[in-house]
Amino acid sequence: MVPHGSTGRRQGLPARRCGPHPIGDGAAPHNAGVDETSVVVDATPDEVWDLVSDPTRIGEWSPECTGGAWTTPGPAVGARFVGHNRYGRIRWSTHCRVTECVPGERFTFTVLESAMNWGYRMEPEDGGTRLTQWRERRGGVVAPLAKAFAATGLLGRDREAMMVDGMRRTLEGMRATLERA
Repeated sequence: MVPHGSTGRRQGLPARRCGPHPIGDGAAPHNAGVDETSVVVDATPDEVWDLVSDPTRIGEWSPECTGGAWTTPGPAVGARFVGHNRYGRIRWSTHCRVTECVPGERFTFTVLESAMNWGYRMEPEDGGTRLTQWRERRGGVVAPLAKAFAATGLLGRDREAMMVDGMRRTLEGMRATLERA
């Protein structure tokens, strides 16, 4: 099975434009390694996509991500960006590669350090858009190190719950921005 957002290629090989969603409906797979949250936004899917596909703006809404910058031209499948994060006095950056880029429908990327997939789905609903943010924990080479670091509590005592709450807060902020426009 090809995970949601994957091009079916190994990390480091050239990315290609993704076709239809490997599962079929654009939904993140439902298993213990996936978290997702949704809001309904009074905006079109294309307006929402323009916002979520711009990592330079994420710092406007995220409680942890302070911003990002494209390192290759994007948004496009294969494009790369760096994300900057902060929790208290701890700061770090991640390097990401876009794996799905379908205007008005999906924007998905992989955090290269952790092999974690993150994505947004946009679905028309009641004259607006259901915006879903999801993340898939796949493990990866650094997973044991990340787990050990999380156990220190430096990034919060219940990191997983904090991540889901951060996703919810990010979507609420995006909705507020879109509905003010």
